[in-house]
Amino acid sequence: MLTTIIVFIALICLLLMVVVLIQNPKGGGVDSTFGGTQANQMFGAAKSADFIEKATWYLALALLILCVITTLMVGTNGTLEGLDPLLSE
Repeated sequence: MLTTIIVFIALICLLLMVVVLIQNPKGGGVDSTFGGTQANQMFGAAKSADFIEKATWYLALALLILCVITTLMVGTNGTLEGLDPLLSE
């Protein structure tokens, strides 16, 4: 169970890095390097910026929740305790 959560944390971290790097530093939407002109024509500048911003917030929230769950599962001495008996039932 712990290994699965750690894999999810790693995937979310990778996705979060990609989403943050795609953003324009001025807050203008998708960067033109990653096809921003087509995205702006297809979705509109506001919608593409909204999607990227929402994706960033949702991925950050998922990362926070998974990290807290992992911390609760691992005890102070590094062994599995805490939520592990509750999850195995």
